[in-house]
Amino acid sequence: MDLTQKRCIPCEGGTAPLTKEQAGELLEQVPQWRLSNDTQSIHKTFRFKDWLQAVDFMNKISAVAEQEGHHPDIDLHWGRVGVALTTHAIDGLSENDFILAVKIDQIK
Repeated sequence: MDLTQKRCIPCEGGTAPLTKEQAGELLEQVPQWRLSNDTQSIHKTFRFKDWLQAVDFMNKISAVAEQEGHHPDIDLHWGRVGVALTTHAIDGLSENDFILAVKIDQIK
């Protein structure tokens, strides 16, 4: 199923994180996101023309994350928002990270 049609589901410890191969397959649906060297997170930097646009985007991410019950690590800078996704409960990536990445990419 297309990730845009899915919702994040609660993740408990004890679930195995995605393998590098599984993460690679899901990255095809979020091609501008990058896999960390340790394969425990994905990240992307969004650029804006000023501070207020960056803050507005961060607030929109926050609303989507709260709806999904899956929260990213966000770095806010002048004209730039860095987003990193990982599933802390399993110390690695889950499908939830890719679902949220797709939804963040859809924010206008």
